[in-house]
Amino acid sequence: MDSPQTTTSTSSQVDYRQQALRFADTWVVKVGSRVLTGPDGRLDRQQIEQLASQLIDIRRAGYRVILVSSGAVASGMGRLGLTSRPTDLAQLQAVAAIGQAHLIQVYEETLSRSEFPAAQVLLTAEDLDDRTRYLNVRNTLLSLLEFNALPIINENDTVAVDELMTTFGDNDRLAAMVAGLFPRAMLVILSDVKGVYDRDPADSGAQILHTIPNVDDSTFQLVRDRKTGLSKGGMASKLRAAQFVTSSGQPVIIAGGKIPNIINALLRGEEQGTLFLPQGKGMAPRKRWIGFSAQCNGRIVIDDGATKALQSGGKSLLPIGIQDVHGTFDKGDVVAIINRTGEELARGLTNYSAAEVRQIRGCKSPRIAEILGHCPYDEVIHYDNMALVGNRPT
Repeated sequence: MDSPQTTTSTSSQVDYRQQALRFADTWVVKVGSRVLTGPDGRLDRQQIEQLASQLIDIRRAGYRVILVSSGAVASGMGRLGLTSRPTDLAQLQAVAAIGQAHLIQVYEETLSRSEFPAAQVLLTAEDLDDRTRYLNVRNTLLSLLEFNALPIINENDTVAVDELMTTFGDNDRLAAMVAGLFPRAMLVILSDVKGVYDRDPADSGAQILHTIPNVDDSTFQLVRDRKTGLSKGGMASKLRAAQFVTSSGQPVIIAGGKIPNIINALLRGEEQGTLFLPQGKGMAPRKRWIGFSAQCNGRIVIDDGATKALQSGGKSLLPIGIQDVHGTFDKGDVVAIINRTGEELARGLTNYSAAEVRQIRGCKSPRIAEILGHCPYDEVIHYDNMALVGNRPT
């Protein structure tokens, strides 16, 4: 897909959306709690039924469908008759456990009227961090899809602390990681906002950017408060998810989840929400895991020359281009590669520990044996074990 300029116009955008539809064979649909709840903060059963019905339409159109759904706590609050969200962690986890059962039941009741049974899958980030578990998750999802099931994934809130203790959890990131399991997936994030605006949505002249060709710092500036410089609401996490997925060659759409029949409109290629265009070619499965699922154990700062070499493609990271090392990591760990301004450029499996990299940084490869007493590798990170991720703000 060619990259247009960021635009709000309607003349040529349908073509890009049709291209995205032709590219994808799998839809990963992420829906947030605010889309699934009513004004009282409890689960909106009618909204879930409408969502599930539209997912069936996608499936019948010939696409594979995976849903990443929030809403367990809201569901539990309704089931227990609570009027406010608990603040105690153990109570939150208990409410989530009760709510998850209720949530999947509501989905199943709608899906049971179709030929696509619901399949509950509870994950944590660690499940996709470990390479073996990552492959097991992928194989399980593929088998469920072969059985014509509709997998419904949620963060395992009964054991995952971070998701519950923040207003905007990690389900955006989880959805991006799930999309990374499939080489031709399109990620659709249904939000309580209708897309990415060209300015503060509170401004009367604000318009939705219907196409964003590249997620960079200027994109993140759109969701930062002018006074504090901090990101507003949950849009920043959605932009990070979009950046992760598009960097691996897959399209992303952020759209308003409460717009009636929004999924069917997207299925028709209508200009709803914001389409993020894929960057470059798709990654091999192993590189997608390195770049977007495995957790980093440290950071390596590189100079301008190494930055240009990496961005040109096909180059390994040599010690001469390394300026600094942050964190503690061992050989074989995934580390982030950042430039001098702090932007993350790539991730890779390191051939040396943090202590060793600190000793050999800035030197030419032939000196590695002289400094360390051995030289199993000329490269600190080989290109085959590296995934370029674009310029991510850190």
